[in-house]
Amino acid sequence: MPSSPFDPAAEVLAGPFRGTAVLAAGLLTRAQLYGPRYRRVYPDVYLPAGLELNLATRSRAAYLLVGDRGGVLAGYSAAVALGADCAPPDAPAEVLVAANTRAHPRLRICRGTAAERDVTTVDGMRVTAPLRTAWDLARRLPLVEAVVAVDALANTGSFAPADLLARRAGTPGARGSRRLAEVVALAEPRSESPPETRLRVGLLRAGLPPPAVQYAVCDGRGFELARVDLAYPEAKLAIEYEGADEHGAEDFGADEFARRVARDRMRDGELAGHGWQTLRLGADDVDIELPRTARRVEQLLALRG
Repeated sequence: MPSSPFDPAAEVLAGPFRGTAVLAAGLLTRAQLYGPRYRRVYPDVYLPAGLELNLATRSRAAYLLVGDRGGVLAGYSAAVALGADCAPPDAPAEVLVAANTRAHPRLRICRGTAAERDVTTVDGMRVTAPLRTAWDLARRLPLVEAVVAVDALANTGSFAPADLLARRAGTPGARGSRRLAEVVALAEPRSESPPETRLRVGLLRAGLPPPAVQYAVCDGRGFELARVDLAYPEAKLAIEYEGADEHGAEDFGADEFARRVARDRMRDGELAGHGWQTLRLGADDVDIELPRTARRVEQLLALRG
């Protein structure tokens, strides 16, 4: 079967684009551009009306706005471009730019520049590199969210959290840098999701011992039975973050959700046969009921010796 011919116009119009550019190229008329099929995000930056306006999309649109003036994506925009899932869903796009740029809704503008060693390119966009992005976020976010950002960015494998302290030593007096030691002490690059980090930090701040992260539970012969999010090996307590809660069937589809539940129950049963107890937690257990969750874990540790 012959492949479909490549349509460059369709590719341009599928994502954020410059209005003046598509008009000059004859890809759209003014009536089409200003009609219901497209919406304006920033001055002269448009996207299809049906395209989800999430952080990744807003960030690409923001780069079109400032990229030709030497601007780079920074903060949460850089994180999402780098594949680090740590931003809240309503986070504005963020750019670092030296030139004066007018403020716009859902756009955070930081004045300044980044050294070339602190910049990388992702999908044709210049973004702050992982260490620089972690440096920027960790100095301004609340403690727990700072740890979430450092975990997610360090998980990309390009730096160790302690590198932030080395950077602080070379940048004395940088705003917000005094609290980096606490952030680094709580960071764990093996964490694989923001809720996992929030849960782990919540347990630590409640006075519980540090759990093992991404722990491999093995049988007596060393065969790996499962890899769990968090674990207290001495107590044989495994903690898994599920997140979906009652909305799981909507997120995955009823059949897939049922298969996941059955698979998890089989694995929990297998671990129980080796003396392990599995505590499964949902989004509310971490986002809303974290103090109660920490008490549950404390009680289970006490019961299991």
